[in-house]
Amino acid sequence: MEDQEIDQSVVNSLRSAIGLLDLQQDSPLRKDVIALCDHLENPTFRIAVFGPFNYGKSTLLNALLGKRTLPIGLIPTTGAAIHIRYGEELHTRITLTDGTEISENSTEVLKRYAILDEQRCMRSDVASVEVYCPHPFLKTGVEFLDLPGTNDREAQDKLVRDQLLTADLVVQVLDGRQLMTLGERENLRDWLIDRGIKTVVFVVNFLNLLEPNQQKEVQTRLRFVAESFRSELPNTLSNLYRVDALPALRARLKGLSEQAHTTGLAMFESALQSIVAAQLEKTTVRLDRVDAIATQVKAALQSKIQVINSELETVQQKHQAKLELQQKAQKLIKQGFQAAVSDFESWLYLPKLLERYQSKLLTALQQGEFNPWQAQFQQDMDGYQQAIQEWVDKACEFFEHQSPGKLIISVPDTPQVIIPEPPDSSEELKKVIPIALSTGIRLALKGKVGAAMAGGASYILSKGAKKNKSDSSADSYDHQVAQALSDAAKDYLTCFSTDAFSMVRQYQTKAEKVISLPRNQEQQDVSSNVYQLQLLNSVLERLN
Repeated sequence: MEDQEIDQSVVNSLRSAIGLLDLQQDSPLRKDVIALCDHLENPTFRIAVFGPFNYGKSTLLNALLGKRTLPIGLIPTTGAAIHIRYGEELHTRITLTDGTEISENSTEVLKRYAILDEQRCMRSDVASVEVYCPHPFLKTGVEFLDLPGTNDREAQDKLVRDQLLTADLVVQVLDGRQLMTLGERENLRDWLIDRGIKTVVFVVNFLNLLEPNQQKEVQTRLRFVAESFRSELPNTLSNLYRVDALPALRARLKGLSEQAHTTGLAMFESALQSIVAAQLEKTTVRLDRVDAIATQVKAALQSKIQVINSELETVQQKHQAKLELQQKAQKLIKQGFQAAVSDFESWLYLPKLLERYQSKLLTALQQGEFNPWQAQFQQDMDGYQQAIQEWVDKACEFFEHQSPGKLIISVPDTPQVIIPEPPDSSEELKKVIPIALSTGIRLALKGKVGAAMAGGASYILSKGAKKNKSDSSADSYDHQVAQALSDAAKDYLTCFSTDAFSMVRQYQTKAEKVISLPRNQEQQDVSSNVYQLQLLNSVLERLN
């Protein structure tokens, strides 16, 4: 596999990881990954120059380029990350955050957009600054990156930290007069070492302002620090150089090559060319920082995997607890429902129903009080229906099922009573009428067939009754009427029992469907977490 394919595979995996981690926009790790991925996709060899403000970074770069390309001054000047690339002629291109491009064939525009304002703050509307310069070193595929001074403003420090990760080589400018401040040592640790940047070239400026014995002491102290940052350099090359930046720039501008040589610039320039050539020959020139960032990304992935696993375990435990609760509830509701149905069916059992209500219904019919009896009978039945309904409602509420409707069984309308035809003789009829009145039956005879209404019950005279001597007496006829009432009460309750039993069984079939555990209980967020977990593990495996 070619190096470019390897880099692209790393880039794709890292970008996927950042998307899955869902980091904040200003997260240092997110910024590092994006910067590193952009860098891996960029074929140029980038040399970043950084250090605290007023250490002479821009002056050093101007000296290397042989002209006043970058703004310099006695106060903190550089207010943007300035990319210096090869171009056939000197040219500056500035891109603003709104997409506007400003292009000029000089670097004067840098004084308007790439320096700090009066409050020593960077402009917030500048997205990128690029300077194109016809220098032979840049033509080899090298790019310089001039960074704002550190230890001045937090925003500038963040910008520098983010940009350092995109450099193939870091040049740190030091002030020989105040060697390695606490802030510089912290930056070495936090911005470089911890992020896998292990090759740094140190340039000491302002040594020309010190006495010779002081210069020697400074260089001796620096060698110890520099040795820790040369892992990618061959043994024949040093990563510690002295360059008197301002004298070097003046010498270059005047064309005094010998004087420029005494400032250390020529030696440093030659070393840079050798370092670039040596690193370009290696296929692992960016591996250390990729490894460092990838290690942080993998740790973040593993942390998120643990969180999701914990969440899934918690959800599963809750689901199991809920399931057990539902199973217990189902058992209790089902038992309660079945008991309520059993009680109702026991009440509807015809022998018991006749035993309890037949005589009462007969009496109600005799006394013309069917409607009050019917209301009481309905009230007795409603209690059983309500008990059944309550269990069904509990099941619907607990298991979140749609209600099958209510169990509604109404008491039938008034019964029909078929009574025998009264005797034909007027003497017998005289006896029948009092009997009919005493039973609450109001008779209206028309020939041999009559109809009567009493208390809501319907009575029909029967023409088919056989006549004999025993049937001709009023007492016998009274008995026949009473029997007819009893038969009507029995038929009424029998029909009611049969119909009610059928309706209860039908409702029981519907109700049992809602007294059941819900199906497909796996929640959507669980499925989402499982899918996300698969993606996280897949990306982690690729990074490993």
